[in-house]
Amino acid sequence: MTLADWSIGVLWIGLTLYVLLAGADFGGGFWDLFAGGSERGRAQRTLIEHSIGPVWEANHVWLIFVLVLLWTAFPPVFAAVMSTLYIPLTLVALGIIVRGAGFAFRKASDELGQQRLFGAAFALSSVITPFCLGAVAGGIASGRVPAGLARGDLLNSWWNPSSILGGTLAVGAAAYLAATYLCADAQREGQSALVDAFRLRALATGAVLGVAALGGVAVLHADAPRLFHGLTHRAFPLIIASAAAGVASLLLLLTRRYLAVRLTAAFAVGTLLWGWAVAQYPYLLVPDVTIGDAAANRAVLTAMLIALGCGALVLIPSLLWLFVIFQRQRPGTVR
Repeated sequence: MTLADWSIGVLWIGLTLYVLLAGADFGGGFWDLFAGGSERGRAQRTLIEHSIGPVWEANHVWLIFVLVLLWTAFPPVFAAVMSTLYIPLTLVALGIIVRGAGFAFRKASDELGQQRLFGAAFALSSVITPFCLGAVAGGIASGRVPAGLARGDLLNSWWNPSSILGGTLAVGAAAYLAATYLCADAQREGQSALVDAFRLRALATGAVLGVAALGGVAVLHADAPRLFHGLTHRAFPLIIASAAAGVASLLLLLTRRYLAVRLTAAFAVGTLLWGWAVAQYPYLLVPDVTIGDAAANRAVLTAMLIALGCGALVLIPSLLWLFVIFQRQRPGTVR
């Protein structure tokens, strides 16, 4: 493997962590939106706030990591993506800001009207943001982002069948991950009613997500034939693994194995993401720009990978310790 291949591999690891960790946070906002009225949904919203509270900002480290790595290692691709897809990416940035502000201000507000306003901002932006991110992925995967500055269509590049499919799958995957994670959190907190509520939501969302993924095959066949060919040939083992993990997740939910289902659900989503990478390899911008074409020079890639290795020695243990601390049972809760 070349340094460019190692760089794209590291970038994709960061993207996977963002999808799995921040995706679950976005999914928490999705379920916040459908929790019900102020009183009926209070218990669900309290659990969601407790679950994502310690990590909702930390998880965006991975988005910053991906953007900086793309800018440093593959500057032509960064320029093309940012200039062609600046509309959905601007909506993503605004969504992250509004989401964070709504989440923080709702906790600090005493008046019911303000709580509802900030809660709506948090919940709606939690749906819009992953949809736009999925739309960006769909535009890149379907070959609608050509090389160069703003050479792609500013609307059609992210509002097309593949992008709508990508946005829908992103929202669905986020909701599914959050529901499976919240089952274990509710069980640890001794709240059996919430366990059952999120279990049903996880089952329903997983089934709908599976149907949407199957329906997406026809969409990709018509709208993104290169990606479809890659998914059904080179990346087919990963797609099968993702489907198998999805089925296993539903079975684990039925048997109430909430800790194990976190792993299988994450594996199902993660292998789907890596299936896209394998299907599109070696192209970063279909159909012209390969990894080697877009990569920075050897000195830049070497320095970047060394710096990333040194930073990982500090970052990864810190994040793991953060997750461990907040996964412990709180005093006074019932098993």
